[in-house]
Formats: sequence, structure tokens, C-alpha cells
Amino acid sequence: MRPLPPPSRGEPLWRHLVGEALRRERLAQGRTLKDVAEAARISMPYLSEVERGRKEASSEVLAAAAHALGLGLGGLLDRVQDDLAGARRVPPRGAVLLAA
Repeated sequence: MRPLPPPSRGEPLWRHLVGEALRRERLAQGRTLKDVAEAARISMPYLSEVERGRKEASSEVLAAAAHALGLGLGGLLDRVQDDLAGARRVPPRGAVLLAA
């Protein structure tokens, strides 16, 4: 199996995109980190790390967080896809972009 090519310059990392989408939706609903973490049955510090793009969450954790926000995993992925499809995207705070 051949190794994958390196990400293109400026390509955002998956964990940053997902974290930003979760945080944006939570804030749009006017909910606290504690409220969503409790509803998702994950720890508040871990959800915070996921939202900030510092943790690569499992599909189970992402699904739980998405469901806690009333999205479902498909809804979360739709939001991430919309971000990727955007013509101009500003990287989230603290994002590390990989050089080609």
C-alpha cells in the first residue's frame, strides 16, 4: 500500500473542522459546554478539547455530541462539508496548518 500524499498547503485538519462545527452549533443553541457534555455523557473537559481541535474524538463520541445537539452524525458531517466547500475558510484559532 502506497503512503498517502501529504495534505495540501492550508488544508485544515479534520479535528479542527469537527470541533468548530460542534462549538458553533452549541453556541447557536445558547447551550453551555456542561449542558451538552452531560447530555452526551462525556466529560466536559474532553468535549472542550474536542471543540478546540485538540483531541481526535472517536465516532462514538462525535455521534453522542451531535445527538446531544439534536443533529445526529449526518447533520454534523453536513456542517463540516459546508465548511470544506466554502470558497474562503479562515483556520480556527490555534490551528496548525501543514505545509506541503
